[in-house]
Amino acid sequence: MTTLTTQAHDSRRLLALWLLLCCTTVFAMVVLGGVTRLTGSGLSMVEWEPIIGVLPPLSEAQWEEAFAQYREYPEYRLKNAGMDLQGFQSIFWLEYWHRVLGRLIGVIFAVPFVIFLLRGMIDRPLIPKLAGLFVLGGLQGLMGWYMVKSGLVDDPHVSQYRLTAHLLLAFLIFAGMFWVALDLLRGGPAEQHSRHSGTGTVLWLTGFVLLTIASGGFVAGLKAGFTFNTFPLMNGQWIPDGIALLEPGWRNLFENITTVQFNHRVLAVSLGLALIGYSVKLLRGHPLTQVRTAVWLLLIAVVVQLTLGISTLLLVVPIPLAAAHQGGAVLLFAAILNLAHQLRRV
Repeated sequence: MTTLTTQAHDSRRLLALWLLLCCTTVFAMVVLGGVTRLTGSGLSMVEWEPIIGVLPPLSEAQWEEAFAQYREYPEYRLKNAGMDLQGFQSIFWLEYWHRVLGRLIGVIFAVPFVIFLLRGMIDRPLIPKLAGLFVLGGLQGLMGWYMVKSGLVDDPHVSQYRLTAHLLLAFLIFAGMFWVALDLLRGGPAEQHSRHSGTGTVLWLTGFVLLTIASGGFVAGLKAGFTFNTFPLMNGQWIPDGIALLEPGWRNLFENITTVQFNHRVLAVSLGLALIGYSVKLLRGHPLTQVRTAVWLLLIAVVVQLTLGISTLLLVVPIPLAAAHQGGAVLLFAAILNLAHQLRRV
């Protein structure tokens, strides 16, 4: 019996480490996706070839063919007219590695999943969860191409709606894998005995984090971070002029650069204050070391993310800071999921 228990424990730990590795690659994908967007590289590959597209151009003729295809689309004519082959290659490689990493995530997930399944290492209730995550990964690839297609038209900018959907789906996949990994490491729902009174609050705050991330997606999609580069005021005003210019009014929330940046500021600061206040409350009243550790990790993530966000704005979106800010959103999300999971098991 002891041997069987040890084997089961080792299997759960191996599965958890595999899922955490997948989470790490999703984190890298989010950061690389941000760099791709910030460098204007996302529309450099104008075809989607899930299988053969894994190979880049390998000869001068193939590079010339890829460049000729790119020149047929509006981004070249309206934004990069006169670009030479070397300039094209510099943006091509970022988008290429972004797509390759997406395929690699699928391989890193699918191959071990099949091996673990054939070896009987995955408990039956876990199989549909993991299969569902694989399906979501495939949908993410389709969503990425759907997003790119929106920029291969008269206006060479991807839709902020599609970009935000692509971003949120990445966070959903990350959440699923991270939560299952924590279940495997700490024991799943069957081992829980009661719910801490703060569980409901932390789940609401998790939703608040996702809402703020979504608002950041619209900021990225509209390049709103390149305007109003002061803080806390916007052009010397708490509420800037022009936040209600569009009709019907709801369009301002998603299509008005001024309103989109204002909303992200308000949400980010409000979220930061809410998380800090909730963390202080837990630190004062919760005796368990593992919960207090999770709270401190969340506090660190909040402070770092707020600092990165404000710095990115004030310095007019330098690529390293902006990419770090996008990665910081993933770490903040992981920190609050970790706290929610700890509280759920108390």
